[in-house]
Amino acid sequence: MKDLYNNLGISEEVVNFGNSVLNNLKERFDNLDEIAEYNQLKVLSAMQEHKVSAECFNGSSGYGYDDIGRDTLEAVYASVFKTEDALVRPQITCGTHALALALMSNLRPGDELLSPVGKPYDTLEEVIGIRPSNGSLAEYGITYSQVDLLPDGSFDFDGIRKAINNKTKLVTIQRSKGYATRPTLSVTRIGELIKFIKDIKPDVICMVDNCYGEFVEKIEPTEVGADMCVGSLIKNPGGGLAPIGGYIVGKKQCIENAAHRLTSPGLGKEVGASLGIMQSFYQGLFLSPTVTCGAVKGAIFAANVYEKLGFDCVPSANEERHDIIQAVSFYCPEGLIAFCEGIQAAAPVDSYVIPEPWDMPGYDSKVIMAAGAFVQGSSIELSADGPLREPYTAFFQGGLTWYHAKHGILCSLQKLVDANLVKVSDLC
Repeated sequence: MKDLYNNLGISEEVVNFGNSVLNNLKERFDNLDEIAEYNQLKVLSAMQEHKVSAECFNGSSGYGYDDIGRDTLEAVYASVFKTEDALVRPQITCGTHALALALMSNLRPGDELLSPVGKPYDTLEEVIGIRPSNGSLAEYGITYSQVDLLPDGSFDFDGIRKAINNKTKLVTIQRSKGYATRPTLSVTRIGELIKFIKDIKPDVICMVDNCYGEFVEKIEPTEVGADMCVGSLIKNPGGGLAPIGGYIVGKKQCIENAAHRLTSPGLGKEVGASLGIMQSFYQGLFLSPTVTCGAVKGAIFAANVYEKLGFDCVPSANEERHDIIQAVSFYCPEGLIAFCEGIQAAAPVDSYVIPEPWDMPGYDSKVIMAAGAFVQGSSIELSADGPLREPYTAFFQGGLTWYHAKHGILCSLQKLVDANLVKVSDLC
């Protein structure tokens, strides 16, 4: 085994250090396997309930009328997330698109959008109009209000109560941390927040950005009061097989609004060809609990490795997990860049490419991204990225198998060792 690692550029001391960390993780990994088994049976049950058949994998073109595969898949998603309806389409290009679609279809001029968990993910700033952009919610007369989390990461309930007013139509709750170092929200905490908001204004729509969180726990936000959950199929629920797509699950009226915005008023869910990729959507969903489990193991391994070396990690090495993302702060650009170079070098695709920071659309600073993936930009596959700004934090996620995630972390560590940014020999 060490010879194989050595052939892949990983020194014996780095392998030994990684193995010493793993020795203490068996019990936690066993618990993750139990969650994966539960979610696997949940997905299997939904597929059997709705009689998924080989005919569901046939593609449609043009208008896509009477697409049995598309319609059945949406019924499966509604069952998995325990909702009234679902919209699962290849025409939804990414997670940001899915979120924009959910917001723009359920808000009207004069309404106000509230974020009670602080600043949203960078790409949503232009959707909302925090940063001016063509076609933003602000251009349509939709206002925005924000209540930051308290310094300890808890909800500012007094601030939220004051922020809710007669214009507040929709509340957006971002489960994962985005490019921040706040804690990821557990489903239980999300439920507590939704109950507090609904007690103040029962008719407000509560939407959860569920990206990176699907199948990490046994329940989803729609089981604790969320009216909508939104995510990307090139993250957890696509299982690494979906080549594109996004989903919105929730209350029937919310989903109908989104469908009429995605296609056209009067058409809604009735049109939208599946273009021959339904099998990858079904099979990806089926594999998702296992793939997600491997990604969470990789995140825990990363935290234990880098925390032992003295770096700040969010979540910390021993914290319970609510998404697949691991943040590691290096406090210098060289550390962030070396980490991402290691993740790229560990990839099965484009491993020879050296990632460089660049001005990506939707971001306000240079971003470095490592993503040698079978599906471009897929962050359920082994990937890492981060903005080139203080505290120079790498956001690591994914790995279609636990073994690949482990290799990626060892490779990232090797890059830091080679750059004389860390020393592991004294800790082995």
